[in-house]
Amino acid sequence: MGRFDFLYKMDLQHRAVAVYIYLADRANKDSECWPAIPTIAGDLKLSQSTVRRALQDLRKAKLLYTEQRYRAQGGKSSLLFRLKNM
Repeated sequence: MGRFDFLYKMDLQHRAVAVYIYLADRANKDSECWPAIPTIAGDLKLSQSTVRRALQDLRKAKLLYTEQRYRAQGGKSSLLFRLKNM
């Protein structure tokens, strides 16, 4: 059984599968990572809007939780991605 078999069996768009695998590859031991959307898009050769739609697909499938992070002065920082472990 492969690491992502559960993912391949789900009814997800290919964009969501690609983004999930990308995030899983960059996640720490707590299944968290925080790459910028332009970085994900550039690395996967997708548009930023396609990446945003993929993230929305993953949140809807309850495979991904996101949390906006803030700087000490109150400005927005990176978005924290937390993957659900299967």
